[in-house]
Amino acid sequence: MLHYSGLSEVTGVPLLLGQLFQNLISNSLKFAHSERTPVITINTVKEGNVSRIIYSDNGIGFKNEYAEKIFEVFQRLHTKDQYEGTGIGLAIVKKIISLHKGEIRAYGEEGKGCRFEMELGE
Repeated sequence: MLHYSGLSEVTGVPLLLGQLFQNLISNSLKFAHSERTPVITINTVKEGNVSRIIYSDNGIGFKNEYAEKIFEVFQRLHTKDQYEGTGIGLAIVKKIISLHKGEIRAYGEEGKGCRFEMELGE
């Protein structure tokens, strides 16, 4: 299930921004909680010339102490036996945000989901 509100136009490279959301959505589905329907919420708030995008899901989440580590290349919080993947998806997300001169922060809560807050300027 996908919920969105306040979506506004964001200045950037369409292909890269598409990759950013593809990676986030892919992770949300991969790390969905087995006992509930996946729910993804995307909200955008325009503050002057800055777009603030808040992306959240109700997946398995993570401990907040790993909020920076998850953006490192090849860093995984789970073994390949538990979840497939290369460990580069969120590193790519952070790189795309950096290329757009923006910022990203991650927040997680084990068993409840995670939230990514991104800021992109014009």
